Formats: sequence, structure tokens, C-alpha cells
Amino acid sequence: MSHVTLLTGPERRRRWSEADQCRILAAAFAPGATVAAVARQYDVATSLIYKWRRTVRARETGFAEVVVAPDEPVARPAASPAVIELEVAGKVGLRIPLTTPPTLAAAMVKALSVS
Repeated sequence: MSHVTLLTGPERRRRWSEADQCRILAAAFAPGATVAAVARQYDVATSLIYKWRRTVRARETGFAEVVVAPDEPVARPAASPAVIELEVAGKVGLRIPLTTPPTLAAAMVKALSVS
């Protein structure tokens, strides 16, 4: 007959605050440190430390999801200049003329990603 162990008590899964995650990440990726040693010190899985790092990097890069839709015929005035059109989350639209300097266009797109 097999044995079943029933664990009673508090949940084992811990909830790490963002401050704790940042502190552990700083320790794990400090010069001369190893992720495995820091993981043992804080009793955290090494995979969780790498997951936190990916999450922080994704937040810092500021990339937004882009969906490429097929071209649809749209009635436009014949003399309209060429533009880049962006639609964010189906709510916010942005038209950037091709004559816009690249740094200004990048700043406009970044401002949309913040809001």
C-alpha cells in the first residue's frame, strides 16, 4: 500500500516584492557573483532569477506589440503626403509624415507607449 503525505500549514509559494526582486537581481549579477550562489543565499530558484531579469529587461526596452494588417483600399486625397500610421490598442492613432526627423518620430512613438 502506498503512503500519501498531506502537507498542512502555510502556502510554500512566496510572493517577492519588486524591491526584493531588484535587490536579489543586483546581487546575482554583480561583478564576481554567481546566480547559483545568490539563489542559494535567498532560497530562490535560479530560473526565477533569470525570469525576473527578462521581465525587467522587457519593461526597460519599452517595446510595444505591433500588428501588421493587410492593406485595405482607403479613399485618400490625391495630393496627401506619404505618412506612417500607427494605431495603439485600437484606441490611439498617430500619423507621422515621412518628412519627420527620425528622432522626433521615435519620441512620438515612445510618448504613446508611456500612456
